[in-house]
Amino acid sequence: MGRGIKSLIAIAALTGVMAFSSGAMAQTATAPTENAAPTADNAVLLTIFLKHDQSRPLSELQAQLDRQGFYKAFPPAGIEVVSWYVMMGIGQVVTLRLPASRLREVNRIMENTAWGSYRTEFYPTYDYKAIGIGLHDKAQ
Repeated sequence: MGRGIKSLIAIAALTGVMAFSSGAMAQTATAPTENAAPTADNAVLLTIFLKHDQSRPLSELQAQLDRQGFYKAFPPAGIEVVSWYVMMGIGQVVTLRLPASRLREVNRIMENTAWGSYRTEFYPTYDYKAIGIGLHDKAQ
C-alpha cells in the first residue's frame, strides 16, 4: 500500500470519518460536521498540485474552469488558504488548512470542477513546526 494511501487511512482513522473493513471503504454512521473549523486537534494541511494540461492553451483551460464552476466552488467557505502559487512548468500549488472531516468535500470539488483542465495530486500533512522547533531548542 502506498504512503499516500496509508496517510489518508491514518487521518480517517483518527477522525472517524471512514471505516475500513476487508479492504473496502464505507462511510461511518456519524457524518462529519460540514462547518467545522480547523483546530489544533483536528486540523490537517492539504497541498494540492494542479498540473496544467499542457496540450491545450491557457484560454481553453480557463474557459473550461469557468464552465465547470471551479472558482465559484474553490476554495470552499470556511477553509483557510495557507498559500496559492503558480509553479512554472507544473501549474498551481495550493495549500489549505482544514478539519480532516472536510477532506472528502475538497476532493469532490476538485473532481467536479478542476478535472479536465488539471491533473491533481493531493498531499495531506500536519503541522509539525512547533514540535520540531521545541525539539531543536531542547537539544541546544
